[in-house]
Amino acid sequence: MNDFEWRRQLRDLGQPQAPGRDLWAGIEQAIGVGRPAAPGGRTPARATWFFAAGLAAVTVLAVGLARLQPAPTPTTPDIAASSRWKPEDPRLAGAAIELGAAQIELRQAIAQAPGSSALQRLLERTEQQQSRLRQLGHDAG
Repeated sequence: MNDFEWRRQLRDLGQPQAPGRDLWAGIEQAIGVGRPAAPGGRTPARATWFFAAGLAAVTVLAVGLARLQPAPTPTTPDIAASSRWKPEDPRLAGAAIELGAAQIELRQAIAQAPGSSALQRLLERTEQQQSRLRQLGHDAG
């Protein structure tokens, strides 16, 4: 075979071809068009049981997940309100905001990893810096 014959055969492949016999009779028989529907249009009992079992499984899963959720932790605004301090001196205000934000972030991180000693040390240092800043504000004002 040469290239010309291959190209002619490839062109012939793109042409529509009619099947040798009627295929619809076999398709209708395979999908059961002539078969009568279930009496009264009812669903089979097995499908009803599968639906009920699935619904029960979803309910058990939802209740189990609800019980596994940890107790709610204080939200960011709650923490911010409890540790909010606004110095009188505007030179200290920016540092107070930064230390407050750092304290909030550290408390959130500790809530996610309560056993982390590094986070505990960082929180202690932040609180010490905030205490020193308050003392500076008290001495200046």
